[in-house]
Amino acid sequence: MGTMELIIQLIAGAVGGNAIGAAGKSMSLGTAGNTVVGALGGLGGSQLLGMIGATAASAGGIDIMGLLGSAGGGAILTAIIGLIKNKAMS
Repeated sequence: MGTMELIIQLIAGAVGGNAIGAAGKSMSLGTAGNTVVGALGGLGGSQLLGMIGATAASAGGIDIMGLLGSAGGGAILTAIIGLIKNKAMS
């Protein structure tokens, strides 16, 4: 994995995490929390799609499926952690 791919996965995951945090306040971890957890989920989401062999055409050298997997992974992990955290605090 190249450095550029890693950076794209982190950014896409952070965007996905912040999007789900904004969409559902019960899933939000705050801006910093959404960003960090989303970035970690972005790495995992892209890696999972790569492991199952999901690939798509690239645009400008960027793997579109990897980008979507990163954003989705960031959103999913943020939602799960946010729901667990907020459930435990209530």
